[in-house]
Amino acid sequence: MSIPVSENSNKHEACESSKMDSIRKEWEELATEYKDLETVNQNYLELLEGLEGLQQKCQKDIKHQRYRMNQITINMKKLSKQNPVAPEYQEVSAEIEKGMMKRKAQLHEIEQTLPKENGLYLKIILGNVNVSILNRNDKVRYKDDYEKFKLILNVIGLSMALLNLVVNYRALELAFMFLLVWYYCTLTIRESILKVNGSRIKGWWRTHHFISTVSAGVLLVWPQGEPWQLFRSQFMYFNAYISMVQYLQFRYQKGVLYRLKALGERHNMDITIEGFHTWMWKGIGFLLPFLFIGYIFQAYNAWVLYKLSLHPDATWQIPMMSFLFLILFIGNTTTTMLVVPQKMRERAKERYRLKSLSWALKIRDQIKGDKRKASQKSSPGDSSEKKSD
Repeated sequence: MSIPVSENSNKHEACESSKMDSIRKEWEELATEYKDLETVNQNYLELLEGLEGLQQKCQKDIKHQRYRMNQITINMKKLSKQNPVAPEYQEVSAEIEKGMMKRKAQLHEIEQTLPKENGLYLKIILGNVNVSILNRNDKVRYKDDYEKFKLILNVIGLSMALLNLVVNYRALELAFMFLLVWYYCTLTIRESILKVNGSRIKGWWRTHHFISTVSAGVLLVWPQGEPWQLFRSQFMYFNAYISMVQYLQFRYQKGVLYRLKALGERHNMDITIEGFHTWMWKGIGFLLPFLFIGYIFQAYNAWVLYKLSLHPDATWQIPMMSFLFLILFIGNTTTTMLVVPQKMRERAKERYRLKSLSWALKIRDQIKGDKRKASQKSSPGDSSEKKSD
């Protein structure tokens, strides 16, 4: 028996009506949720405005603290020059100096939680964009990304250098040179951002990367010719060797930094560098020979390029590269040679500090153990009193 058409259409309309009612209810619920979102967003904007005000106040107060500390230091120096400090005030003076050292460290730690202005290099590259990372976990995550970036590009650079030794193809050479330019440009930008966010990379090792950027740019525009072909294989061997040494450095420094950060002797934003630093001592005897071989290789490159600059087909890139390799050799060698004796002088101080730290930890553990024993002894008496009551 067939169902009437009017009855089917009524059922269809009722089904559509229930679906529309359901959709309308969902929309009304979404509208209510949007009102909540607007409220949360308004609270967020108010907190953001308040946060900017607090940041400015902190920065102003830090400047005020430093100004007052400077004035106190000047007054203490004037007082000591005019009259010798009385014995009863010498202890006060020493206490104030000790407090100032502590206060400087405290102000530095507070500064790490506040946004900083970009340096000149970042202002030229990025403008006045705020690159400060306020969340400590995000800072460490960005630093770890920097380390991974260096490691990955190091492996790629090693592979391309070895491939260029096997295949003599101009397009592959130019791709490798472009990779070097991009790598060092990106490295300098990332390091500048890390420096704004508290990383303590400084001095020669930052300059080293800027010089390497210029070197890669000069190599990129070095025209094909007999001088380049005479230097090509040597340059590829040099890059392959440097990539392997940098990988060894990365693995070694990563382990040392991890241990020192766990002991609280290094900052969370400290990074691996190309070269030797004061905190890299234990086991450095394995790494130093490889570093100095690399430095000698740089000097040899400078000498070979100088000889090639006398070639009839020599272009301006050859003496320029010779000069840049010579600067890298002098800078790397001098910095390393200065750091090693400095570290030898500091070893006794560090050993004493570690012994003091170990002694303090033992005393603290002993005090905790005594307190725990005292609380265990007092607890049975308290429970018996409660029972008698």
